[in-house]
Amino acid sequence: MPAAGRWLILGVLFTARTAMACQFQTVASTAPFLIGSLAIDYTRLGTLIGLYMLPGIFFALPGGMLGQRFGAKRLVLAGLLLMVAGGALMGADSSFLMVVTGRLISGLGAVLINVLMTKMVADWFAEHEIVTAMGLLVASWPLGLALGLLLFTPLAAAQSWNTVMVAAAGMALMCFVLVAAIYRDPPDLPAAAGPGLNLALTRREWLAVSLAGTVWTTYNVGYIVLISFLPELFTAHGYSLSQAGSIVSFLGWALIPAIPMAGYLAERLRRPDLFLVAGFLIPGLAAAALPFATDPIVPFGVLAVVIGAPAGLIMALPAQALRPQNRAGGMGVYFTWYYAGMASLPGLAGMARDLSASPAAPALFAAAMMALALAGWAGFRAATR
Repeated sequence: MPAAGRWLILGVLFTARTAMACQFQTVASTAPFLIGSLAIDYTRLGTLIGLYMLPGIFFALPGGMLGQRFGAKRLVLAGLLLMVAGGALMGADSSFLMVVTGRLISGLGAVLINVLMTKMVADWFAEHEIVTAMGLLVASWPLGLALGLLLFTPLAAAQSWNTVMVAAAGMALMCFVLVAAIYRDPPDLPAAAGPGLNLALTRREWLAVSLAGTVWTTYNVGYIVLISFLPELFTAHGYSLSQAGSIVSFLGWALIPAIPMAGYLAERLRRPDLFLVAGFLIPGLAAAALPFATDPIVPFGVLAVVIGAPAGLIMALPAQALRPQNRAGGMGVYFTWYYAGMASLPGLAGMARDLSASPAAPALFAAAMMALALAGWAGFRAATR
């Protein structure tokens, strides 16, 4: 296929992954309305945010195996249909139980998309611009979060939070049509060796890829906690809810160019470790400074500029730890750590907010996550040295 065809396919996958991020952001963007309508506290709200990731703990590895057996495209289409069904269920019923059920169904679909779209991009770009392609795919996540922050709060205020859930389901349905119509496997894709998934990792590989997974997990948890809870911190400083959502959306917009650019510069300058350390240390300090600043816009600006620097470099860590024949199984381990942390840790941030009765607690929690990511990276370097 000509190069333009590869980029068209990447664009379709990018769009679908953006829709996944938008759906993830629906709960955080409608938080004030959900708390009032469902009569829940911040602990339950944080848990509801994390529930989108819970199915990944159990289905990241089986999802990869099913994709190998039945084809990645079929499983991605099934994932998009699950996102449609879950979002529609959340929008159709205003009980907390149905919202939880819909969130879990949507999250199961997102697992299939997250694991298998990475493979699909690798299939098309393994010999062509793989770093750029993966960087762009990762950038779809902050784009979706930023769009959710920008659009969903005003939509919920003008209509209802149920409308937001239905709108996200509609995005997933549109992407189902795009993937079904446009995506196809590359013609030179080798046949799978068999339906099974070999997990013959050495002890060193298990340790290294688990540490890499904890780095990706804690970094993402810190980011998600910031983008989910910072609007309240800004409203406490006198900003309106819409202003706060628009400001915090820059955490998403800034990541879109920052992720591929940071990866390119780190490779060009041959200083990936410097970019990683700075990408954890500077945002961690800025997040810790947010509650104590007279106007949080200054440390927030520093945070928005730098926080995207490590993302692409973290995603490259598993390849440094795994032998080629173990990459599929190793990535399953990597994503299992990610989903476990993303499902559980945002709830702890919400609990910290409830126990402290302060909007500053989530920002400090996010700073602690960046510190843990830095510690995990140091352990990874020791394990792979």
